[in-house]
Amino acid sequence: MSTFTKTMHLLQFTDSTFPVGTFSFSNGLETAAFEQVVHDAETLREFVGSQALQAAFSDGVAAIHAHRAYLKGDYDGVAEADRALLAFKMNAEARLMLQRMGKKLAELSSHLFESQLISRWLDDIRAERVPGTYPVGQGMAYAAAGVSEQEMFCAHQYGVINMVLSAALRCVRVSHYDTQKILFDLAGVAQRYYEEASTMELKDMNAFFPQLDILASLHEKGNMRMFMN
Repeated sequence: MSTFTKTMHLLQFTDSTFPVGTFSFSNGLETAAFEQVVHDAETLREFVGSQALQAAFSDGVAAIHAHRAYLKGDYDGVAEADRALLAFKMNAEARLMLQRMGKKLAELSSHLFESQLISRWLDDIRAERVPGTYPVGQGMAYAAAGVSEQEMFCAHQYGVINMVLSAALRCVRVSHYDTQKILFDLAGVAQRYYEEASTMELKDMNAFFPQLDILASLHEKGNMRMFMN
């Protein structure tokens, strides 16, 4: 597969119109805005930076392991990463988001690729034998598309950051200039995160962002809804 084709696949999977449901979630920003934890560009930058860091050493690690397992034809390795990631998530909303988007990605990937591993994973998701988390789906899909592990991790980080920034335009007093500057600046740390995450085992996943779980618990029981899809 040519570098040109691989780049086209990378652009396709990171496009905001890629139909996996990222527009439906704010990754905790909705409640953060309601509670005034995030209220301007500066507090948004801090929030998004924390999200990217947490995702790198949890979702990103699982995605890397799934990517490697796929290339080896190791379905048990894929399933192990899938279950480990779901067990790592403390709040119900995070689990719902990862599973809902993961199933959509599995369904879409089964149409894009002739892959026994992806078909088996989708069957197991439907039978509730595996949770079907989105980062694990990313690892498999990007591997199937010929996209490297490092490029996949880059796309994963971009997706996490852009999901929150897109939601911010609907529920925080910031402009497109603010969000694009934040995205541009945070690109500088993604490679450093990859260099560390690429050496981690699944048991090494870690992320200390207790505020996010508190905000999620408030959102589960509250009525705050800051934007409509």
